[in-house]
Amino acid sequence: MIIYRDARPGDEHRIHQLIVELAVFEREPLAVSNTASALNLHLFVEKICFAIVAEEKETNLIIGFSLYYFSYSTWKGICLYLEDIYVCESHRKLGVGQVLFDKVIVEARKNKVARMDWQVLNWNQSAINFYVKNNADLSDEWLNGRYFF
Repeated sequence: MIIYRDARPGDEHRIHQLIVELAVFEREPLAVSNTASALNLHLFVEKICFAIVAEEKETNLIIGFSLYYFSYSTWKGICLYLEDIYVCESHRKLGVGQVLFDKVIVEARKNKVARMDWQVLNWNQSAINFYVKNNADLSDEWLNGRYFF
């Protein structure tokens, strides 16, 4: 059985491990510079982002997470940005990702946001299929801009 709950202090270590797993999956194993300590600060002290975790009830092991934050659109107002959804490979195809996605949608509706945004890598066909199944508008019109500090 899997339970879904808001992340709480102490979860940041496992969430960080899963972030590293995600980076490996996305072919960027050395790209993670974030730390469990920084996650703790951002999730639970400063509250600039939020996470929902999927946890095996029997083992108390977090096997997936969704992490999101609120953003702003000059055209639309308050939005929700879904930074990541990740489920351990051993627990994929069980509907865990769908539940995590649905729970973020609930948060978006609860906070009356105008839209929910995210990115998906153009080679990640299983994720693309997942979002298409969920009636997402996947645009190839916009280019992503990024500046690193």
